[in-house]
Amino acid sequence: QVRLVESGGGSVQAGGSLRLSCAASGSISRIGDTAWYRQAPGEQRELVAEITDGGGANYADSVKSRFTISRDRAKNTVILQMNSLKPEDTAVYYCKVDGWAAGWRNTYWGQGTQVTVSS
Repeated sequence: QVRLVESGGGSVQAGGSLRLSCAASGSISRIGDTAWYRQAPGEQRELVAEITDGGGANYADSVKSRFTISRDRAKNTVILQMNSLKPEDTAVYYCKVDGWAAGWRNTYWGQGTQVTVSS
């Protein structure tokens, strides 16, 4: 069984920074495409940043130059470094991982971590 555990969320003032971490544990042997999504109250879940299996990174226009996604395959961990945070970044953040477990490729989601940015 594969489990994604997110950490690093919290409350911060505008202009501050947070570092989100998503660790995959269990029977997962390798992580591939990984991404961070967010969902604000009353809004649809949106893609924030993704890093492909080959290492290419893409970002939502609203977070470019402020957020950085990275991956540590040795630790099966995905990181989202968030700088210069704005109140509009307030949301629940979810990690999504495409991973291999027992020879099968599946998509896994974390439970979400709250990020609150005050003005």
